[in-house]
Amino acid sequence: MIQRIQTLYLLLAAVLTVVCMASCIGYYFSEDGDRVGQLYNLGCLCCSDEKNFLSYSSGSWALFIILLIESTLSFLNIFLFKHRILQMRVCTFCMILLVGWYAVYGFFAWYFLSGFQAAVSFRVAVWASLPCVCLILLYLAIRGIMKDEKLVRSLDRLR
Repeated sequence: MIQRIQTLYLLLAAVLTVVCMASCIGYYFSEDGDRVGQLYNLGCLCCSDEKNFLSYSSGSWALFIILLIESTLSFLNIFLFKHRILQMRVCTFCMILLVGWYAVYGFFAWYFLSGFQAAVSFRVAVWASLPCVCLILLYLAIRGIMKDEKLVRSLDRLR
């Protein structure tokens, strides 16, 4: 099981999604260049200059749920090595989830942006690129699984 390269790809994809779940995925800046908020997978943390306090706006829990499902499926997909066709389908479903995560991410970045009183701009954090890296790793895992499937089918023809 661990000798297969796609196992390492799936494990790395699961770890990277967990890291993305715990990281800041975007920043809100005022016109002055001061950071007035941060977007996380569970909500938006906003700083108020008037009274110098932090407020937390929840609502983007969908981002967290999508990454939680994807990381769980990627990790459990490692143990489906005897069912290669199912393993490829689960990888494809995980890729669709990650593309959906980016759509929901864009929506919530815009949604929280419209909630600020003053003119605020949004900047993507580096950690928001981890699901894209996971997409690449899942694609490489599918290629490795297909290579194993072709090898098994060619050996079946010889028998």
